[in-house]
Amino acid sequence: MELKELLDETVIPNKTFGNNGLSAVTPRSEKEIAEILKLAHEEGKKASIISGGTKRGYGGLIEEYDYLLSLANYKGIVEHTVGDMTVTVKPGTTIRELQSYLKEHNQMVSIDPNWPNDSTIGGVIAANESGPKRLKYGSARDLVIGLRVVYPDGSIIRTGGKVVKNVAGYDMNKLFIGSMGTLGVISEITLKLRPTPKYESLVVLSMQEDKLEELRSFAVEIQDSMIEPASLELLNPALSNKLLNRSGYNLLISFEDVENSVHFQEDWVEGHKPNGAKTDLLTGDDAREFWKEFSSLAPNGLQDQDVEEYLEAVLKIASKNLHVLDIIEETQRIQGKYHVEIEAHGGVGHGISHLILKGSQSSVTSAISHMQDFTKLKSGYATIKHLPLKLRSELNVWGETPSYYFLLQGIKAKVDPNNTLNYKRFIGGI
Repeated sequence: MELKELLDETVIPNKTFGNNGLSAVTPRSEKEIAEILKLAHEEGKKASIISGGTKRGYGGLIEEYDYLLSLANYKGIVEHTVGDMTVTVKPGTTIRELQSYLKEHNQMVSIDPNWPNDSTIGGVIAANESGPKRLKYGSARDLVIGLRVVYPDGSIIRTGGKVVKNVAGYDMNKLFIGSMGTLGVISEITLKLRPTPKYESLVVLSMQEDKLEELRSFAVEIQDSMIEPASLELLNPALSNKLLNRSGYNLLISFEDVENSVHFQEDWVEGHKPNGAKTDLLTGDDAREFWKEFSSLAPNGLQDQDVEEYLEAVLKIASKNLHVLDIIEETQRIQGKYHVEIEAHGGVGHGISHLILKGSQSSVTSAISHMQDFTKLKSGYATIKHLPLKLRSELNVWGETPSYYFLLQGIKAKVDPNNTLNYKRFIGGI
C-alpha cells in the first residue's frame, strides 16, 4: 500500500499546541502502522502520534513533524474473556466506548481519566493517566497486563501476556507505559478488569479555610481506619466554589462496594468527622453525574485558545500524600499575589495534585514557577500537563532532569536511534 492512500485531510492541525504533522496518516491495521513507521525510519522522517487529541498540550517542542500518525480510526475490542476478567483493545478506542461495552457484562476498567468521551485508552496508557479514584484502583500502569508495540523500525513485539498471572521476569509493559509514545506505537492493550460496583456514593465533607489542620488529622484517621474509600480528593476553595457553590475546603470521599458496606463507611465518616465539618451525600446516578462533571474541568488539546488574551494551563504535582494539603493551601494563598485563578485538587491518599491555572501569560507562568519551587521544598516534582507550544519552549515542562536520565537516553538511543517517534516529547527532550 502506498503511503498517500492513508493520507487523511480530516485531521485538523492545532497551531496553539503543536505536535502536528505536515501530512496526516490514519492507519486502520497494525500492518499499516508498521509500514508507515518503517518508511519514516528508513527515510529519516519524524512522526508525531495522536489518537483523541486531548494531550496535544502535554510535552513536545516541535510544531510540525513530517507525519502526524493518527490512531483515531484504529479502535475496537479485539478480545474479551469475561471469565478471566481481561480485555484486549485497540489504542484508538475512547474510554467511554470501552466502559460502555464492558458495562454490558457488569465489568469495568478501573480508571477515571479526564475527558473520557475523547481520551483514548492508548493515550491514557502512553501518559500513565489516572484520576481521583487512583487511591483505590491505582494508575494506568497498574491495569496493563500485556501490550503489542510497533517499534520505530516497523518490527512488532509483545510484552506481558493475556492473563493476570504472567511468568516472572522483566515487566516490559512498564517501559512503554508513561513513555509518551517515544519508544513505540502501542497497537494493542490487554487490561485486567473489575466488576462494576454494586453501589456507590460520594460524601462531600466541608471545612472552613481556617480548619485545614483538623482536616489533615481527619485524613490521617481515615487512612488508619478499616474503611476503604475510592477517593480522598481535596478541593481548594476556588474549585469548591465552582463545583459545589460553597466556600472553604472540601474533601470528596467516595465509596464503591456492596450497598451495606458503603452505608457502613458513610456512617463511619459521619460519626468521626471533625467538629464544625458539614457533610452532604450523593448516591448512585447523582454521584456518577458529579464525577462526570469533574472529569471535564481541565482544559485539553482539543480546545484552541487565544493565549495572548487568556491562558489556561495544567500543572501536575506528585508529593507525599499529606503534603497535598500544603500544596492545595499554597494555591489558595498565591492567587492574589500573582493575579491568577487556580482551581486545584489533590489526592490526600495517593499524593497526586492537579492545578488548573487561568490568567494572563505572565501571571500563569509566574504562578507555575512558584509552585514548582514550592514542590521542591516538599521533595516532590511538578510536570506541566497542558500548555501552548510557545510557552513549553520557555518553561521546564518536565522539571529537573532526574539522576537516572542517562538510562532513559540509552533506551531511546537503542530503540529509536533516528528519533523517529515523538522526538522531544519527553523528559530532557528525548
